[in-house]
Amino acid sequence: MAKTKKIAAAKPVVETPSSLGYAMPAEWERHEATWLGWPHNETDWPGKIDTIRWVYGEMVRKISAGELVRILVDNRAAETLARSYLSRAGADLKRVEFVQHPTNRGWTRDSGPIFVRRGTGKKAQTSIVHFHFNAWAKYDDWQKDRKVPETVAKLLGKRLFNAECNGRDFVVEGGGIEVNGRGTLLTTEECYLDPKVQVRNPGLTRGEIDETLKTCLGQKNILWLVAGPVGDDTHGHIDDICRFVNPTTVVLIKETNRRDPNYKPLSENWDRIEDLRLEDGSKPEVVALPMPSPLFFDGYRLPASYANFYISNAAVIVPTFNDPNDRIALGILGELFKDRPVVGIHAVDLVLGFGSLHCLTQQQPAGI
Repeated sequence: MAKTKKIAAAKPVVETPSSLGYAMPAEWERHEATWLGWPHNETDWPGKIDTIRWVYGEMVRKISAGELVRILVDNRAAETLARSYLSRAGADLKRVEFVQHPTNRGWTRDSGPIFVRRGTGKKAQTSIVHFHFNAWAKYDDWQKDRKVPETVAKLLGKRLFNAECNGRDFVVEGGGIEVNGRGTLLTTEECYLDPKVQVRNPGLTRGEIDETLKTCLGQKNILWLVAGPVGDDTHGHIDDICRFVNPTTVVLIKETNRRDPNYKPLSENWDRIEDLRLEDGSKPEVVALPMPSPLFFDGYRLPASYANFYISNAAVIVPTFNDPNDRIALGILGELFKDRPVVGIHAVDLVLGFGSLHCLTQQQPAGI
């Protein structure tokens, strides 16, 4: 009697951004819009929330010169307030769109939509990856912020990919990753590999994190630096440390004062980067970016860094701190970005919230 051969059922093919040809573009590539969250959480800027609204006015004025600015507001009253500040600051409200979506905080780099793209020119398509923000594994009020990517995907009609690893939601913030648009991604061990402090993805190994980032963001090459500056509430976000300015060049912050607490951890990054290679096997060109003098509020060291700049279509906006090194940092970045002006925005008050210009913004790349 012939035996019946059992045929195993084929496993369903899981579509991922990488398998479908999507990848995260570099920040300097053309944007359709920049996303912001209107500031309302006074605990982020104790006693200075009104000042912060004027900083937003200057940011929107500079960014809207070259692209749309889409701003998350809690409700209609918040939109009316925002319109008043932005109008008086000279921002072009015709280039501003308001989206009513309640948020816990305004750090849109970390909670907002992270876009991936496939194709070029008129055939380019963009989608969103949902990385499940959890307030840097530190605060318990993140539930509203986590829903932002879902809201944006529905509003724009974009596909929303779920970031997961081993069947669990995978957590990464936009400020914790930096890409060159060619397949290389930078991050830090302090942020995503510390087994005890602000653990985003408990139990995951470096290899599992590498593979998940490659799958979700279409990357080929994951590079790990060591740690960030003292006072960083995120525990080591890369956007306060090292940034790509073109596919083969990074700026890396450097502390020259040996007695400063930042000297040792930042020096370790300089040692590490000597051994790192880009996706094609070449060494990146590394340009030193100075640190401002220490800034304190109520005795607490703030994470002031010139690396927290944002590359918009119309300008590169750079945080400045009433410091002699402001001029030096702006000059260095001005030499590196030849295709758009480099302008400073006063950020002494802004960094009281433990973040700056890049932390507040999230780019939406051009594409249908």
